[in-house]
Amino acid sequence: MNIENAKAQMRKGILEYCILSILAKKDLYTTDIINALKANDLIVVEGTLYPLLTRQKNAGLLKYRWEESTQGPPRKYYTLTEIGRSYLKEMDESWDSLINSVKSIKNYK
Repeated sequence: MNIENAKAQMRKGILEYCILSILAKKDLYTTDIINALKANDLIVVEGTLYPLLTRQKNAGLLKYRWEESTQGPPRKYYTLTEIGRSYLKEMDESWDSLINSVKSIKNYK
């Protein structure tokens, strides 16, 4: 069994949750989202991030706005919608429950 593949699948499974958690703090440009993920050892490339952001936007979890940039073309900044905030709250509860279950299993005697 390939451990790297297993690790990649775990990271992929929580990426949506991590993006919403990052955007809950402030509106961000795509590069800033990638940098926040990288800073926390979740390496992701734009080719992975853009489709995920589009799915989240289409689901009503995110919206975006364009802002002029002094360093090139306008930038698309993403923000959570109210639906996104509610969804994130439910995901927080599910995550906490999952973590507790995994800890319980690891400590099972």
